[in-house]
Amino acid sequence: MPSFGVLLQLYLPIATGVLMGVGLGYGLASIQTEQETSQRLHQRVPLALGKFLFWVGIPLSILGFTRRADLSGPVYLAPAVAWGAMLLGLLCSRLWMGKFGQTWPRPTQGSFSLASMLGNTGYIGYPVVLLLPQLGVSVFSWALFYDALGTLLGSYGLGSILAAKCGGRSQVFARPAWVSWPLEILRNPIILAFGAGLILKPLPLPPRLDDLLYAIAWGVVLLSLLLMGLRIQQITSWRHMSRAGVAVAIKLLVLPLAVGLGLTVLGMDGPPRLVMVIQAGMPSAFANLVLAEAYDLDRELSVTCVGLSSVGLLLTLPLWLWSFPPV
Repeated sequence: MPSFGVLLQLYLPIATGVLMGVGLGYGLASIQTEQETSQRLHQRVPLALGKFLFWVGIPLSILGFTRRADLSGPVYLAPAVAWGAMLLGLLCSRLWMGKFGQTWPRPTQGSFSLASMLGNTGYIGYPVVLLLPQLGVSVFSWALFYDALGTLLGSYGLGSILAAKCGGRSQVFARPAWVSWPLEILRNPIILAFGAGLILKPLPLPPRLDDLLYAIAWGVVLLSLLLMGLRIQQITSWRHMSRAGVAVAIKLLVLPLAVGLGLTVLGMDGPPRLVMVIQAGMPSAFANLVLAEAYDLDRELSVTCVGLSSVGLLLTLPLWLWSFPPV
């Protein structure tokens, strides 16, 4: 099993960042000056922070970490593994619903499938990989490729198509969906930063600028954990625990185990294998909440899955560190 010191080195900064976010969320919610203002702060601060991270923070962190990441080796395999894991999650969810969920409403089926297949490989996956002493910046490229060309494309590509198919809200598109979602992906700032990072990596920068960019990247990691705490604090519904438990089991147990065993059979081991196992075992993505709201899926099930899987991650991480060690 991983040593207590290793787990402490990983969990302490994660717990600190998340608890700071939870505390900040409760502080904003308890402001009694004016109820409407309190509600606006309680909801608008995490929304504003999420937008900042999406448009500015995460792209800057990708630029900063990519400059020091090792891009040698078959990192192009990471997106293929990501897509394999997502499709396996979709298949498992469909098989389960085919036997036990045939009477579920279509919005509930959509939320169940999304929670089973899409993980938080950016906001949570990046910090976990970077903070693990056995991994860190040197293998960050594997996590980056897994997220940018795998989960991110899957969330707003395949995920959007699935959500539109199962949603309870009739959608009106200015252009066909098969045209709309590729355009959204191509103008996504994280995808653009991913491409820019690859292009700029060989170019020398002044040492001070390079160090500043690297420091900003680590600051974004803390802000990402803060946002997770703010989102967890907003969770008020823990209904649908039985359905959420199955989706979370698929996401946190079945997918990373399948990825780990599959890569082992193919002869891959070491840090790259552990990175992809960890990314496959990330909790249900915040993108599920966005898709649930946009397409009128089962919001309560989506919220329950995000909250339950975020807590469950603390229990499953040691399992993967022990089962697929980096050395």
